[in-house]
Amino acid sequence: MDATLAGILADAVLTLHAGVAAFVVLGLAAILAGGAAGWGAVRDPRFRALHLAAIAVVVVQAWCGVECPLTTLEMALRERAGDVTYEGSCIAHWVGRLLYHDAPPWVFVAAYSAFGAAVAAAWWWFPPRSRNSHAPLTAD
Repeated sequence: MDATLAGILADAVLTLHAGVAAFVVLGLAAILAGGAAGWGAVRDPRFRALHLAAIAVVVVQAWCGVECPLTTLEMALRERAGDVTYEGSCIAHWVGRLLYHDAPPWVFVAAYSAFGAAVAAAWWWFPPRSRNSHAPLTAD
């Protein structure tokens, strides 16, 4: 694989990774705000299942000490591109700063676990409901 292509693919993987992280974080914010405001879309079972699955994968990986496959793929592509830091491009530099922080592993395990617990609590506070349900979509 060409080094330039590997760098472009690494940036694409990093951008995807940031998108997944945004989906998890902003998804919870939307569930909480939308649940309180009675927005039906945040109770869609498909959205909620995907959101819960996304944070569950992160929590399980953190507890097991497994590096995220997106991080592994990105690093492999960066190595192939000959770029060992996140400063290889604008996308890598800025999006990387949002995703990666220096802290002991237990900090991430605790943070991911707490966030996962918040997602689970939101499932209970504002349970998903089918759009075909005749029940009103209101906050309980």
